[in-house]
Amino acid sequence: MTTGLPPNAGVCLKAEHYEQALAPERVPAWFEVHAENYMGDGGPAHLWLDRARARVPLSIHGVGLSIGSAAGPDPDHLERLCRVVRRFEPAAVSEHLAWSTHEGLFFNDLLPLPYDDETLGRVADHVDLVQNRLGRQILLENPSSYLRFDRDEYPEVEFLAEISRRSGCGLLLDVNNVHVSATNLGDSAEAYLDAFPLDRVGEIHLAGHAVETDTDGRPLLIDTHDREVCDAVWKLYEHTVLRTGPVPTLIEWDARIPEWSVLVRQAELADRCMDEAGTRPPHAVTG
Repeated sequence: MTTGLPPNAGVCLKAEHYEQALAPERVPAWFEVHAENYMGDGGPAHLWLDRARARVPLSIHGVGLSIGSAAGPDPDHLERLCRVVRRFEPAAVSEHLAWSTHEGLFFNDLLPLPYDDETLGRVADHVDLVQNRLGRQILLENPSSYLRFDRDEYPEVEFLAEISRRSGCGLLLDVNNVHVSATNLGDSAEAYLDAFPLDRVGEIHLAGHAVETDTDGRPLLIDTHDREVCDAVWKLYEHTVLRTGPVPTLIEWDARIPEWSVLVRQAELADRCMDEAGTRPPHAVTG
């Protein structure tokens, strides 16, 4: 599927990089921001995002809708998201297959769901609710996993595909999450990607992760978004874009924010992978 994002690499727009990111000589193909950082009524952050939106397409990535929770998206939070989307008119809006609220409390983690019929119906209904309220399609992101529920009835790929079929939403494929989950659960990342409904993918994420060990000494990967993309994830990304061709791809970096040049180099690597996978229009640098 396609969105209004160009088939090039984009980067997260962070306050630390506002001036460099919008310097006249070099503007990335597109930016992504977390919706929750722009839910206030105004201020400098809004002015910077207005400037960015005037230059390149924008993607809004939510982390607080809690689409998988029993109660569903908080109405006030959804209304704040609607205001952000109306103001900045992004090319894409995305959220996570996860839950993060309970009885009015918001948690800092994106928590896992059992993949069964009950959850499937609930999540599809919540995606419908969000899309109807926004008046547009959203993209739903595959999670990073650290455990598997005994009550699971669907593989994750089939669960996501069925939500997309029922609700009409698109999918955001986070390749780092695929690697993290496959390592932690002892699965094949390549098999996951080969089974993924790539025709429903409107955006790809690449990020870094921390490597730890569990109590049995086995590798345990933590989705931290605080370092460069590792070689294993780059190989999985190449595996993916050889099948899809160029897809809007975000370099996601949310903690231990690096120098701007580091993000630019990571984006250039993603663009190079897409160039090698097939012909795509070059990104024109705007002045």
